[in-house]
Amino acid sequence: MNRNFILGKAKELRKNLTDAEKILWQKVRNRGLGYKFVRQYVFDDKYILDFYCAERKLVIELDGGQHNENIKDKERNEYLKSRGCKILRFWNNDFVNNIEGCLAVIIECLRK
Repeated sequence: MNRNFILGKAKELRKNLTDAEKILWQKVRNRGLGYKFVRQYVFDDKYILDFYCAERKLVIELDGGQHNENIKDKERNEYLKSRGCKILRFWNNDFVNNIEGCLAVIIECLRK
């Protein structure tokens, strides 16, 4: 993928967060969970990650229905895992309806 294109897309996504992404960003920004996270992070000029903690190599994805059984997501996950990343994926609705439960899962993963 063209570097300028993917960087532009990431910038656009940062300006248009979903409700779930806005909530999570409020919780993780400024080391809210004890670790630095960035949003809409461009990984290896190949993928845009919703949230990424480089220190723990933790990727957090908040997804809508378009990601249900998506083969490209499986390929992406395999690539990220091959680079040493851990991936947490939550459905937007599940996250919004159970913020504290999802945050507990994230915190547990950060501590491992």
